[in-house]
Amino acid sequence: MTAIASVTTSQPLPLLRVRDLTISAGGHAITTGTNLELARGETIAIVGESGSGKSLTAKAIARLLPPAVTAAGSISYDGQDLMALPEREMRQIRGRRLSMMLQDPFTMLNPLMKSGLHIAEMLRDRPEFRDRTAMNAEVARRLGEVGITDPDVAERMPFQLSGGMSQRVAMAAALARDPELLIADEPSTALDVTTQAEIIALLKRVQKKRGMSLILITHNLRLAFSTCDRIYVMYAGSLLEVGSARAVEDDPFHPYTLGLLLSEPPAEKRVARLIAIRGQVPRADEVAGRCTFADRCDWAKDKCRAGMPPLIEQAPGRFGACIRRNEIAAEMRDLRGAALETATVALSAPPSDKPLLRAANIVKEYSGRSGTVVRALKGVSIEIGPGESVGLVGESGSGKTTLGRTLVGLETPTSGAIEIAGIGASKFSAMSAVDRTATRRTIQMVFQDPYSTLNPRHSVRRSLTEALRTIGRFTKAERDARVAELLREVSLPESYAERRPSSLSGGERQRVSIARSLAVNPKILVCDEPVSALDVSVQAQILNLFKRLQQELGLSYLFITHDLAVVRQVADRIYVLYLGEIVEQGSAEEVIARPKHPYTQRLISSIPR
Repeated sequence: MTAIASVTTSQPLPLLRVRDLTISAGGHAITTGTNLELARGETIAIVGESGSGKSLTAKAIARLLPPAVTAAGSISYDGQDLMALPEREMRQIRGRRLSMMLQDPFTMLNPLMKSGLHIAEMLRDRPEFRDRTAMNAEVARRLGEVGITDPDVAERMPFQLSGGMSQRVAMAAALARDPELLIADEPSTALDVTTQAEIIALLKRVQKKRGMSLILITHNLRLAFSTCDRIYVMYAGSLLEVGSARAVEDDPFHPYTLGLLLSEPPAEKRVARLIAIRGQVPRADEVAGRCTFADRCDWAKDKCRAGMPPLIEQAPGRFGACIRRNEIAAEMRDLRGAALETATVALSAPPSDKPLLRAANIVKEYSGRSGTVVRALKGVSIEIGPGESVGLVGESGSGKTTLGRTLVGLETPTSGAIEIAGIGASKFSAMSAVDRTATRRTIQMVFQDPYSTLNPRHSVRRSLTEALRTIGRFTKAERDARVAELLREVSLPESYAERRPSSLSGGERQRVSIARSLAVNPKILVCDEPVSALDVSVQAQILNLFKRLQQELGLSYLFITHDLAVVRQVADRIYVLYLGEIVEQGSAEEVIARPKHPYTQRLISSIPR
């Protein structure tokens, strides 16, 4: 395998030095000759799409690879070769000097252990904490370090905590032995923008206080640029670019880095169209011996496929693996300038006298513990006009998903009125069969996780065919023609009809989910966080798809999200939901550019810049 050229920092003795790290499984290469360095107290980010090898590289550094996955090369930590250590000696380093924090806190927390015990377990070998009182005090101090001041949290089970609170407990456990290096693998991906900002701020504060080094694994470029000193860009198991965060953001050297930047929806403006990277990440051994990005690159030539471009220093402190860098630099800058031109945004018309959807004073209550009543929605009213895209934004727990499920009949409101295309739809079970069928044809829902909504045993054809059966009888020829048409509408080849969900990428599964919703020719799509689980490049593809479908089919959208940068690209108007109440509404540009409510201001200020 081709080794990547050495990347050095100004620090003569880095805390971590990785050389020619190759990872493989089942005879297939996952990464090819990765080199990286980390100075004491420095923060680096490893960025790239899913399948690039980021997380496995991090796990290889911590010697936590799955049993069937092997690594070779050199990993030097403070001058000690970790690859040569027996597992017993590695355990003495892992946790004490080097610690890892995973994306999903619930995979780090034992569901059968109280939250405080996760921290206590890390401290049991310290003689000063053998006394229970001293241990409890230290657990409380450690929780306080990550912003948890409620002493009851230590006694709660993981399932009793919110996502943000669980991540704080997981962070406290990862930091309990005062490691010199923390590897944080997507530590905020599943969190709301405000909670994400709090977690990253906590990480940086603890890092500064301790002089700790930090490796951040993320696909969120805004987060990487706002948090890290240097950026490593990884694709299909290879490093394609390395440099300071500011330099990489201002002038990316590699077309792949530029593609990631252009896929990221800008928070400060609305653009006419996001420039998405076509296709998906290949396996490392599928593109061995050539530029790994050539098949998705608009600037690729035959010479790019003739051999693997080395990662070399192309400017002081800047490393790139593009042999056409000097030839295409001006074109790359021009493309970026054109892509970031502000779109002309028409002023939003006032709500229609005959809205397609009207919800008035919706209240939704649930029975809580000990007979208490939880009010998820507290008199919410919204309207959606024909062909209009409306955003519904707020944090987890604000009631966004509850409202969406109520509108499509998956929940019944405690009180209030819902009217869809002139039909009363407050209680689906009380509607006539004719009205219920008409309403379900009018409004459909696209969920956050397409994999959980598609039957893994069913082919794409069967999933779409079952949706078609709800609107009438078709001959086999008619069904096959409509399936092919639906796949074309979401930009998938007709051959995908025979595939099952497990053989599709995340973006492809979401396209199939959208196609299934379109099968009944709806007028409204309720989209519940439809891109939050996707890579930035795939997210751009799906957002462009939503825009195109609206133009071609005249669809109306209720776009539910916590990401204001995303909603700015698709919504005409925005409702801001906080603790079950609408606290602000107006045109998307007005709400985002000039927010009036303190909660909206907090959401916007939490966006990584």
